Amino acid sequence: MYLEELKEKLVWQMTGQELLYLIQESTGLKENNPNRLHELDRQNKRYVYGIAGIAKLFNCSISTANKIKKEGKIKKAILQYGRKIIVDADLALELFSKK
Repeated sequence: MYLEELKEKLVWQMTGQELLYLIQESTGLKENNPNRLHELDRQNKRYVYGIAGIAKLFNCSISTANKIKKEGKIKKAILQYGRKIIVDADLALELFSKK
């Protein structure tokens, strides 16, 4: 019942305690549940798009980003269909640092 009342209350009228309770209940994040936090981290992946995204991720030029992609160092992090390129940024950084 208390949760339903909080959902109807305006955010600016809530106390910090009420807002924290509402967030914890709706996301399943509790202080004693660190596994749930880990699951949410995996869901919140960062992606970059295209060669320009790779260049921005590695803070390099477009030509260097092309070289990195063509060398295959980050091949597992790249999903490409035609000219569309999607890169899992965290995985790409991890793979690049290993080689």
